[in-house]
Formats: sequence, C-alpha cells, structure tokens
Amino acid sequence: MKVIYTPAVTEYLILFDFDETYYPHECLPEQLKMVYELEQYLQQLARNHQVKIAWVTGSSVQQIQAKMNIAGMTQLPHFIASNLGTELWEVEPDGQLVAVPSWAKIIRASGFSRRDVEDLISELKSTFNIVLHEQTQLGQSRYKMNYYYYPVSAVKTQYDISIIRHLAANHGIGININICNPKAGDPEHAYDVDFIPAGTGKKAAVQFLMDYSQVLLSKTLAFGDSGNDIEMLQMVAYGYLLQNATAEAKSCHNNVAPYPYAEGILHVCRNFFGE
Repeated sequence: MKVIYTPAVTEYLILFDFDETYYPHECLPEQLKMVYELEQYLQQLARNHQVKIAWVTGSSVQQIQAKMNIAGMTQLPHFIASNLGTELWEVEPDGQLVAVPSWAKIIRASGFSRRDVEDLISELKSTFNIVLHEQTQLGQSRYKMNYYYYPVSAVKTQYDISIIRHLAANHGIGININICNPKAGDPEHAYDVDFIPAGTGKKAAVQFLMDYSQVLLSKTLAFGDSGNDIEMLQMVAYGYLLQNATAEAKSCHNNVAPYPYAEGILHVCRNFFGE
C-alpha cells in the first residue's frame, strides 16, 4: 500500500465515509476503474492544492485492509477514523498507522465500559421488552459495540428508538442509530445500533480532524451515503451524499452528487478545484 502524498501544511481537508462511498461493495469493473482514477486524482490534489484525506468509517482497520485487497486499491489516506471514530489513526508516509495520542486520551477519559453497555441491553429487554441482536459477524471492538434492532411496527419502532437513546444518555454512553444498508452487508429492514464512548463518533472525529489539521472550515469537504454520515456532512462547508445514498440519508440531506460512488466524488471535486 502507498500513502497519498503528504503536504507539509493542510490547505484543504476532504473526508470520506468508506463503505458504499469510497469503496463499492459490488466491486464491478466500471466501479473499480473509477476508484483507481479517484486514487490518482487525490494524489494530484495533495501535491497541487495541499489536500489531506481522511476516511471516517464504521469499519475497523482490519476490515478496511481486507476490502482494499479485494478491490485492488493501493492508496492509503492521511487519516483513518475507524470503528465510527472511536479509533483515530494518522498514516505515516511509510504506511504505518499511528494512534493520535490526544484522541486516545479523549476516549480513555470517557469512562466507556462494556459492562455498562451490557447492563443497558439487559434493562432494555427486562423493562421495555426491547431486544437488540449482537452483530457477531463483525465482532466487537474495544470501544464500539454493535447491535441490530428489527422493527415490528412503525409506531413501536419510533417508541423503542426513543427509549434506547434515552437510556444511553442516562448511562453516559454515546449512540449511533440508523437504517441498515443491505449493500454494505447488513440485513434488510433492520437498524444499526452502535454504542460508543460519549463525545466520539463521526461528528466528533471530523471536528477533531479539522482542528488537528488547522484547516479553515471553508476549505472542508465530505462525502457519505447513509444516515450515520449526515452529521459529518453537516460539520463541513461542503457535504455531499452520493447518488447511491440510502433513501433515509436523502430524506435528511439535500446536497446530492449527480453520480454514484467515485464517479460522484470526482465530479464534485473537479468542479470545486477547477480541474
């Protein structure tokens, strides 16, 4: 793996969700052709416009590496905020991933406890008859615990989700809830429910990276495809959903690129940078 050229200063910051945004799970030949074109284009932007790149994703570093190998991708970004931003890595020019100490300190100070999450899950079931199903196929990370919620009816779903959010807040636990995207390997008609340290997640990771890179808000862009990307897109000056975004995401954010995946990213960036 190579690392995108690292400019001495950061003039612009572009942030990407990974799954179904930067990386197309179908890996069709025409999709991958655009991914490779995007990789080379980002190299040019880094050299010509002092652009730094970040992936802000629910996937783990190991999952990202496996998907890159499947797709034949060769370019690593400058930052990876993995596991919903509960881990933050700076990518050295030699490809080594180094945890950002100041972000790790924030995580440790959150007091996040797996036992607290397990107690919350038990309370949801025993008191409210709300059952969450562990996402065993992905495994659980140290600071992110993943579950599925399967809706029964629209009214009950709205009530249950409000209870889940309320209890998480009472326990001092951060939470991400959004409709699953089957294209990314999730079941249909289910919700992702992710418990994370308070003060973390995609939104917090994006704000931290903007401050860490000392970049002006007016020179930030972000791209996503699903409901858990909306806060990230709203944090930057120019936030875009891609044409392949979920209906849920499009109902929450109006700025949509005219094309899907890398094709949409290239279209927006070439217009923005005049190339």
